[in-house]
Amino acid sequence: MAQNFAHGNFSHTQKKARNSGGGRTPRDRARRELSQNFLVDQHAIDLIVKAARPHGLILEPGAGEGALTSALAGQEGVEVVGYEIDPLLAAKLRARTGLTIVKGDFTKARPPKEPFAVVGNIPYSITSKIVDWCLRARTMTSATLLTQLEYARKRSGDYGRWSLVTVESWPWFHWELLGRVGRESFRPVPAVDSGILRIERRPEPLVEDAAAWRKLVELGFTGVGGSLRASLKTRYEGVDAALRQAGVERDAVVGYVHPDQWITVYRELHR
Repeated sequence: MAQNFAHGNFSHTQKKARNSGGGRTPRDRARRELSQNFLVDQHAIDLIVKAARPHGLILEPGAGEGALTSALAGQEGVEVVGYEIDPLLAAKLRARTGLTIVKGDFTKARPPKEPFAVVGNIPYSITSKIVDWCLRARTMTSATLLTQLEYARKRSGDYGRWSLVTVESWPWFHWELLGRVGRESFRPVPAVDSGILRIERRPEPLVEDAAAWRKLVELGFTGVGGSLRASLKTRYEGVDAALRQAGVERDAVVGYVHPDQWITVYRELHR
């Protein structure tokens, strides 16, 4: 469309486009509302597939235009089930690939009864919902997710700090940042870079009593007194000895305590 900015004026067509959504087509607006940023970089796709180590049943949230879907399906011994909330994209991808593409919200799906993994370039806007779904799914073996880089760094401890979500789930899941993907690898181009976050279920839990573990962690993250020690001493005996055994400084702020140190503290306090 020709544009006329010579005297700061818009044509009638341009004014109409601006008033109806900034000149975006219905597809453009749908992509924005659904947080759709499609992978167009084969190298980035290869990095995700390598990080995922796919085998068996794979669920893919946000299948989109199918670049990652096709790469996963091309791996030996892999069965892919894609989830796509956009009905037009779901229909096109199903027709083009012949794969099982479920039209709907992945976070409302019932997890399979058999072991499965999750791999996906997920919508930034529902990252936490998808991660929560994965952590609750009893038969999920791993999740390899392309998320906002900041989210992946926070959850994996890449900043040298640890979040409540990571520490609370640590006895059952290992979190790791396995790579970065630049924003130029997507269309449309998002405002931030992405990270490949892998959440892998442990063969055996590191603690036996889930309720006691969560009680300890949630108390520690209340921030009472400004340190982990101060928080825990409101309810537990032997905190100083447990912290020494774990190598945690007396004035350590909770976010800087490694999850493995938490495990040691828990075991010392629950002897």
